[in-house]
Amino acid sequence: MLKELKNAMRITIDHHDALLANFLMAGADDLKIAGVVTTETVSFTIGSSGEVVDTSTMTDPKLTQAVLTYAAAAAERFWNGPSAEKLHDAYEEQKCQLMHATGYTNYGEDGDGE
Repeated sequence: MLKELKNAMRITIDHHDALLANFLMAGADDLKIAGVVTTETVSFTIGSSGEVVDTSTMTDPKLTQAVLTYAAAAAERFWNGPSAEKLHDAYEEQKCQLMHATGYTNYGEDGDGE
């Protein structure tokens, strides 16, 4: 996922990989907090020479896009980029759609709260 984020943001250097990886993990966590359920993970390790190694298992395109949008928005905010607000709004819409989509939450599916 790190490679996809860097390509989307037109970043060619590796200097900020750890920061970008943290933004990606935060995006996945934000979806979980919102009630979006998945068995897929967004995770990274630091290699022996300091490189960031992507160990993510995320393959669902809707989840992947939401996490990438969250990370891009966070990066734009961090660097005071002009697209920060638009990306944040796009992520919030994606998150809202996932929260209301069948198969992405377990609201009421286990019989609790009925």
